[in-house]
Amino acid sequence: MFIGEYQHSIDSKGRMAIPAKFRGSLKKGAIVTRGLDSCLFVYTNDQWQKLVQKLSDLPLSQSKSRAFSRFMLAGAIDVNVDAQGRILIPEYLRKFAKLTKDTVIAGLYNRLEVWDKSTWEKYQSQTEKASVKIAEDLGI
Repeated sequence: MFIGEYQHSIDSKGRMAIPAKFRGSLKKGAIVTRGLDSCLFVYTNDQWQKLVQKLSDLPLSQSKSRAFSRFMLAGAIDVNVDAQGRILIPEYLRKFAKLTKDTVIAGLYNRLEVWDKSTWEKYQSQTEKASVKIAEDLGI
């Protein structure tokens, strides 16, 4: 289970340290793909397989199903945690999420999200202001 918020940096080669408490879960490798809200999603191989199964169950005849499957799957890449606890985030994914040097890694139960720090701060500010309404709308 992934929870918490951590600040890390991306080096000039595109490598980013994974928080130490998550490295064990990713020791068999991980999948990084485009996420929603201008971030990246990082899945364990097991969680990725669950997502892929859900995507493959979507009706191929619906254009939204095909579009979302392409969005999630075409940009995905296998990564491994190196000896220093880092993963390499390819340039096309860094560009998609507008990642600069400073990042935030957010643990969201079955996945990690990688955000540019300034984008995360803006998102958090907006979400915190609307949190009561969001909770009411969701019936929480």
